[in-house]
Amino acid sequence: MSESGQPVLDTRVLVLNKHYMALRVISVRRAISLLFRDLAEVIHCEQGNYCNYDFETWCEVSEYRQKFQPSEHDWVSTVHFDIAVPRIIRLLVYDRLPRSPVKFNRRNIFARDRNRCQYCGKRFSTTELSLDHVIPRSAGGESTWENLVCSCTRCNARKGGRTPDQAGMSLIAKPIRPKRNPIIHIHLAHDRYQSWKQFLDHAYWSVELT
Repeated sequence: MSESGQPVLDTRVLVLNKHYMALRVISVRRAISLLFRDLAEVIHCEQGNYCNYDFETWCEVSEYRQKFQPSEHDWVSTVHFDIAVPRIIRLLVYDRLPRSPVKFNRRNIFARDRNRCQYCGKRFSTTELSLDHVIPRSAGGESTWENLVCSCTRCNARKGGRTPDQAGMSLIAKPIRPKRNPIIHIHLAHDRYQSWKQFLDHAYWSVELT
């Protein structure tokens, strides 16, 4: 378990291409596999500077840090040693991983709307939110990125089976299909992912994260 209580293998790793441009976010398990096969290297922030480590060197760094700075990392245990979870890796052999579209599911719609009711604009926990069809299903509205939004219980009841115009309500933002995984915004809220920001500035936002 990580310090936040999240299983370590469920934490995420940012992948860069050879030119240090962000490509996507992957699992810790896949990141370590790429490192072990010498297909990638670790990019680690140390006192404001970024250092590059191959798998063998990162294992040596992990051994030192486990003795003197164990609380600064999440850890994956193997039969023979423990390895610090990298936050960023850089591909060495190829520039891109296969693209896959952002999955159309409840979690990603909540992430796209940032747990904010798209009618009143207030934030709620996921248990207090539902998904609303902007154009009701009774009027032919489909379950698509462009027709589903987060709605709190109160606004959902007020809107009922009507369109926003019919209910005298308006959306705070037009629902769209995300170009990159909206979960990225949630990750950046956690301290463990702060080192990603260097590689996710405005120059790189056109690169798809899946």
